[in-house]
Amino acid sequence: MRSININHVIDHSRFNFFHFLLVFWCGFVIMFDGYDLVIYGAAIPVFINEWSLSPAQAGALGSYALIGMMLGALIFGTAADKFGRKNVILLCIAIFSLFTGLIAFCNNPTQFGIYRFLSGLGLGGVMPNAVALTTEYSPKSLRSTLVGIMFSGYSLGGMLSAGLAIILLPRFGWESLFLVGAIPLLCLPIMYKVLPDSPSFLVMKKDKEQIINVLSKIDPSYRYLDGDTFEVTDQKQEGIPITKLFTNQRALSTIMIWITFFMCLLMIYGLNTWLPKLMMEAGYPIDSSIMFLMVLNFGAILGAIFGGWIADRWGAKKVLVLFFILGSVSLILLGFKGNIVFLYILVGIAGACTIGTQIIANAYVSQYYPADMRSSGIGWALGIGRLGAIVGPLMGGILLNIHLNTFYNFVAFAIPGLIAAICVWIIREHHSSHVPNVQQKPELSSLESEI
Repeated sequence: MRSININHVIDHSRFNFFHFLLVFWCGFVIMFDGYDLVIYGAAIPVFINEWSLSPAQAGALGSYALIGMMLGALIFGTAADKFGRKNVILLCIAIFSLFTGLIAFCNNPTQFGIYRFLSGLGLGGVMPNAVALTTEYSPKSLRSTLVGIMFSGYSLGGMLSAGLAIILLPRFGWESLFLVGAIPLLCLPIMYKVLPDSPSFLVMKKDKEQIINVLSKIDPSYRYLDGDTFEVTDQKQEGIPITKLFTNQRALSTIMIWITFFMCLLMIYGLNTWLPKLMMEAGYPIDSSIMFLMVLNFGAILGAIFGGWIADRWGAKKVLVLFFILGSVSLILLGFKGNIVFLYILVGIAGACTIGTQIIANAYVSQYYPADMRSSGIGWALGIGRLGAIVGPLMGGILLNIHLNTFYNFVAFAIPGLIAAICVWIIREHHSSHVPNVQQKPELSSLESEI
C-alpha cells in the first residue's frame, strides 16, 4: 500500500500539457477581467458626451463595477475554500459574462450602473480563485512564472479592449465593446471539462476517480495500484478562514498586504479609467490617447512575465519593492510633456510596474498563505484592494474637475506606489506558509484506503 502526497507530486512535476491547459483557460478568464476594465476607460469620453456626464459623475459610474468586484472577491474567495474553486470559477464566469453582454442594451446611466455592479460580482470572484488554482497545480520551480503568465491575460485583455475600441467605437458604437465581453459564456462547457478542482477539495470529497485522473495528467508515469491512498499537506487550524489570516503572527503582514493591494489597484484602475482623458487634456487626439492604454497593458504583460521569472530566482518581495518604486518614478516623469517615444516608454514602464506588479503580488500572496486559507487570503486582499480600485476612478474624476496641472495629476497617482513599496518591505516572510509553525505540527489530510 502506498501513500501518495499530491502536493509533493505537483511540486516536483515537469511542465506539460495539463499545466498548459490550466494556465491557458485561467488566463482566458482573467483576460476578460482586464478587458472589462479597459473598455470603460476607452468608452468614457463617449459616455461623457452622450449622457452629459461630468468627470466626477463618470468616475462614480465606473466605480459601480468595482464595488461589485470588491464584494465578489470577499464572497466568492471565501466560498471557494468550502465549495471548490472550479465550481465558483464557473459560476462567476456565467455571472460576469451575462451582465456584461446585457450592458450593450442599456438606455441610461442607471441601467448601466446596475449591470456593471452585477458583472463586477462575477469578475471579483474569478480573480482570487484563478490565482489560487494556478498556484496549487504549478510545479514549485515555476510557480511565480506560471501565475505571472496566466495573469498576463489581464493585460492582454486590456490591449484587446483598446485595439477593438479604436476599430469598433467609430463604426458600431460603445455597445459593441460590451457584447464582446459576453464571449466566455460560450466557453463554459469546455472549461467545465478541462479545469480541475483543487487537490485539497478533491481529497475532502474523497473523489478517488478524479484524483487518479488528475495525478495521471500531472505525472504521466503514475499508475494507480490497488490500495493507494492520497493525502494533501494542510495545517489543521480552528476558526473561520477570515480569522486565520491573523493567526500565527500574520496579523501585521496581512494588514500590510491589504494596504499594498489597495494602493496598487488604486493606481491601476485610476490610470486605466483616466489615462485617455488625461492624455486628451494634454493635447493628444482620442485615437492616440487610447493607444497609450494599449502600451500601458503591453508593458504590464512584459512586467508580469519578466517579473515572475525574476521573482522565482530573487524572491518576490525584492521584485515588488523595486517595481513599485520604478512605477512611481515613471508616473512622475509622465507629468512632463516630451517626445512621444519617450512617453510611450514611460507608459510601458508604468504598466509593467503597476498592473504587472499586481500580478506578481497575487502570486506572492497566494504562496504566502497555507492551502486551507489560500483563496480566503488572496480573496480578502483583492477585496480590500478593490476599495482602492473604487477610489482610483473617483480620485481621477475629482482631479480633473478641479483642473489641476497634468503634472500634479500624475504625481497623485505615483504616491500610492511609494506607500505600497514601504508596506511590502514591512511584510514578515518568516511567518508565511513556507515556514512550519513552531507551535503547531502540520497534519496530513488523507483519503482513506477503503475509497
